[in-house]
Amino acid sequence: MNLPLNKNALRWILIATAFVVVALILWNTNIFFQKFKQEERQKMEVLAAAYKNFSTADLDVDVSLENKIIESNQNIPMIVTNDEGKIKLWANLDFERMDLSYESLPHQERMYLSNQLAKMKGENKPLIVPIETSGVIFTDYIYYKDSDILNKLQYYPIALLLILLLFGTVIYLVFKSNKIAEQNKLWAGMAKETAHQIGTPLSSLLGWVEILRMEKTDENTVLEIEKDIERLNTIAERFSKIGSVPKLTRHNIVVETKKSFDYYASRASKLIDFHFDTEEDTSVHAMINQQLYSWVIENLVKNAIDAMKGKGTIRIKVQSKDGKFVQILVSDSGKGIPKHLYKKIFEPGYTTKKRGWGLGLSLTKRIIEDYHNGKIYVEKSDNGNGTTMSVLLHEI
Repeated sequence: MNLPLNKNALRWILIATAFVVVALILWNTNIFFQKFKQEERQKMEVLAAAYKNFSTADLDVDVSLENKIIESNQNIPMIVTNDEGKIKLWANLDFERMDLSYESLPHQERMYLSNQLAKMKGENKPLIVPIETSGVIFTDYIYYKDSDILNKLQYYPIALLLILLLFGTVIYLVFKSNKIAEQNKLWAGMAKETAHQIGTPLSSLLGWVEILRMEKTDENTVLEIEKDIERLNTIAERFSKIGSVPKLTRHNIVVETKKSFDYYASRASKLIDFHFDTEEDTSVHAMINQQLYSWVIENLVKNAIDAMKGKGTIRIKVQSKDGKFVQILVSDSGKGIPKHLYKKIFEPGYTTKKRGWGLGLSLTKRIIEDYHNGKIYVEKSDNGNGTTMSVLLHEI
């Protein structure tokens, strides 16, 4: 009893650990980002000092160090303006037209520089560089924006969150699939146990049938009882096959379909007209499991009866399609199915009845598509004029 609780606790521990790890990484990333941004600011302050010395130095003064500092900036985009806001210099942008002044540039390039300047003003505070020349003091402003490395670092947390989301989704799907597998295993075990339990009274019933024969009971009555016992035995075999791969053998689909169809027709309400619209001597073959295939036909017939509320017409037709498939068409004269529900009706739990589990068509779909590699779908359905279901199997 404690095992599910332990698994649930382990799941939450893993999720909590993942969030703590991500939170720590994001926190460290933010610290690193701020530190890196501060280092870029310090580099630009050094560059501003070198720019000031370079601009105010006499001709006989060695400014090679200042020049080297300015040229060492290869990754931080920058624009220098005067105190009137006019652009004087620029570096590390998408184009390097340093041979021309700003006023001499084509209009498109001037607009580009103006747009870049506007972005820089909104991103970082400018570095103010007072310059004195011939006793006159004027001010230049160095604007800059974050380097490509710093910009890419901003997206790192987003990438990390996406990775975490993907990781979390994978964990969720793994846990969910394990849970579903456990549930399927439990249901399969219950089904096999049910089949085993049914087997004991079935043996007794067969004995009673022999006693009835010895007592000279009406033979037709005995035959009908035998049919019902055979039916119970078929149900038991179906349950025993749940959870295991069924064995498929080659059969004439016309014969197998009519056998299941006739059993239901003989026991249904007289208000329902049953029509088998295929000649009995028609021969089309496919690989099927007899017990599971008869389950499919019975489920389709039962759904057709429910759709007609116990009164109407049911038709079944078996035919070869394109020489590759065997097509089984089950038609009723019920109220029809809205087009937006064509796929939903095959989902487990979907039902329009007050009673029922909504497993009939979902089970039918699984038997046909998973076990027989076939296809089942709504062929057509008209509001108030009935529905035709189609089953496709590979013809051999």
